[in-house]
Amino acid sequence: MTGQNTRTAEVQVFADRAAITHYLADWLLQQAVEKTSGPFVIALSGGSTPQALYSLMAQEPYASRFPWARMQFFLGDDRFLPHDHPDSNSGMLHRLLFSRVPVPAANVHAMPATGTPEDAAHAYETLLKQFYGADRFEPNRPLFDVNLLGLGADGHTASLFPGQPVLQEKTAWVAPCIPPVAPYTRLTLTYPAIHASRHVVFMVEGAGKKEALAKVRAQDPTCPASAITAMGDVRWLIDTAAAPAP
Repeated sequence: MTGQNTRTAEVQVFADRAAITHYLADWLLQQAVEKTSGPFVIALSGGSTPQALYSLMAQEPYASRFPWARMQFFLGDDRFLPHDHPDSNSGMLHRLLFSRVPVPAANVHAMPATGTPEDAAHAYETLLKQFYGADRFEPNRPLFDVNLLGLGADGHTASLFPGQPVLQEKTAWVAPCIPPVAPYTRLTLTYPAIHASRHVVFMVEGAGKKEALAKVRAQDPTCPASAITAMGDVRWLIDTAAAPAP
């Protein structure tokens, strides 16, 4: 497992969001079924783009084919809000996916929404370390099999926003972030935690993301997504509207 960054990552172009969604659902199913040793561990993203994926996973033929009992679900980021709030990623995932499939409740790990953001980040990091079985990442031993990410028009991913202190975090696995352009405090996986992934998969669609995608692919340092790396590989699943000009 040699590791990869966003510049050298594979890019696959699809007609539209629906095509990306169906491809990714099939690919995730294959990855989950083929991993027979240990749990299949996935970090899910929020935002609008992956919601169609979660809805599709809750439908047949996927709902009865995913090995839900062997899957462990974490979040890449969330707003520091009660889980029943309309803007909570945890609430969205429960509505679209977890309430509709036979996944054990103990296999779904929502980010805490009580106490202070700092305490919540520490609690989630502690959970991840207990699950991983170590306080530090070991080379070539990923925490996540798949880490799903999106891309904002400003080049952010997860809740790693431009100019925020969390971008300098080198040791913590989870940290709070207060984006100047967003209405809520966030909790997010940090660069080191995202790096500890076998596969990092970006889903990007729409002409509004075209400029940001080009900057990230060029490793523009003003875009936080440019610094994403993985122990394994980084993949971009994009639609034609977001694709660079030929």
